[in-house]
Amino acid sequence: MVKLTPDLIQQSMQYINPVRDRELDLRGYKIPVIENMGATLDQFDTVDFSDNDIRKLDGFPLLKRLKCLLLNNNRIVRIAEGLELCLPNLETLVLTGNLIQELADLDPLANIKSLRTLSLLHNPVTTRQHYRLYVAFKLPHLRLLDFRKIKLKEREDAIALFKSKKGKELQKEIAKKSKTFVPGAGLPDTAKPSGPSQEELWKIREAISKASSLEEVERLNRLLQSGQIPGRSKSNSKASLVEEEEVEEDDDAMETTGPTLNGK
Repeated sequence: MVKLTPDLIQQSMQYINPVRDRELDLRGYKIPVIENMGATLDQFDTVDFSDNDIRKLDGFPLLKRLKCLLLNNNRIVRIAEGLELCLPNLETLVLTGNLIQELADLDPLANIKSLRTLSLLHNPVTTRQHYRLYVAFKLPHLRLLDFRKIKLKEREDAIALFKSKKGKELQKEIAKKSKTFVPGAGLPDTAKPSGPSQEELWKIREAISKASSLEEVERLNRLLQSGQIPGRSKSNSKASLVEEEEVEEDDDAMETTGPTLNGK
């Protein structure tokens, strides 16, 4: 393991990435703890902590510029309270391939009002009952969860469920489970889930940033969810894109004709 020192931060790769963000590459050092980030002098839009051994998402000073955090393939089991005070403009948080267990472990993210994109793919929490509805309810500002747009219907279902008597009982049970879980207990040290490579992450973000319409963004997100990375292969035929368009049209039609949140 390598301690995250100011020297390491200053010596690490720094560049303008394919989506025109200034990025700091702290990938693959086996860093166990996030610390000394004041040494960045708040000069980066994106910091890549992928392929390390970080167990808790915390340790940030005030970084007003930072808007994207990549933490693929770590061992994160906990998210600190008060991150919104340190990262007030965080828009994208990629936690693919970590060890977050319970729905209530995600509650600290609810205070980050700027958060628009969140990936929790290959975390145990994604297998919990009501996972997407719980996240949609707790994070009303979130637009993309696991590279899929949170639909209006999901928002409505989430509100209907968790504001009901049954939903309030569910929330108590969810909170109780989180409190009884011991971080790191029973977790194998050798098992680390796999996630997208740095190049694939760039392709994902570049493809989405170049999309000219919301429909195009959603179509790309559907392809990504099915495991297809933009630019990896040209085998994605026009037929696939047509199929995505048809599904998107059906979803949009449902949103247009369905009830709104206030019932009008």
